[in-house]
Order: sequence, then structure tokens, then C-alpha cells
Amino acid sequence: MRALPGIVLAGSVLALAACGPMQDQIARDTAKRAVRPVLAQNFPGVPLDPAVDCVIDQASAADLSRLAVDGALGAPSEASIQIVLAIARRPATLQCIATDGLAPFLR
Repeated sequence: MRALPGIVLAGSVLALAACGPMQDQIARDTAKRAVRPVLAQNFPGVPLDPAVDCVIDQASAADLSRLAVDGALGAPSEASIQIVLAIARRPATLQCIATDGLAPFLR
């Protein structure tokens, strides 16, 4: 029965994500909870906040929905880990991280 509150929360996140800009922001914020630990483990030394934002910005709506569910449940699943890694390797994501994440260190 412990999983039930997490499932209800995850369902609520998905329902809210379909409702408008404010709900989209809630889903994005929740998805970040699944993205952050994956980036921290797989890309040590990369500034997390900008990198997380870049991954979220490059995620599709379907990716965000999946990541938001895992963020609401408290930990990324293996599927979410693969989603984050795939997004992180996209040229647009790498460009974003190079521009937004590393630029402050290059000044």
C-alpha cells in the first residue's frame, strides 16, 4: 500500500501537465527530481543546475511525462535513466550545457 500515494501523486502530475503553462512548469520541476541524480552520477563535475535545465529544455513532452512520474515517485527508473542519458547526448543538449553550464567557468 505504500506505493499507492506515489502512484496517486504521479497520476496527478500527469493530469496537471496536460492543463496549461502553470501545470507544465509543475511537471518540469517534478521531472528535474529524476534528472538530477542521473546527471550527478554519470557526469561528475558538470554544473548540475544548468545541465538539468538543458536536459529538461531538450526533452519531448513524452519524455517529460515519464520523468515527472519518476520524479514524483522519488527515484529515476531504469527507463528514465536511459531517457536522461539519451537527451544528454543530443547535440542541442551538449551545446546548451557548453553555453549555459560551463560559460561562467570560462570567464
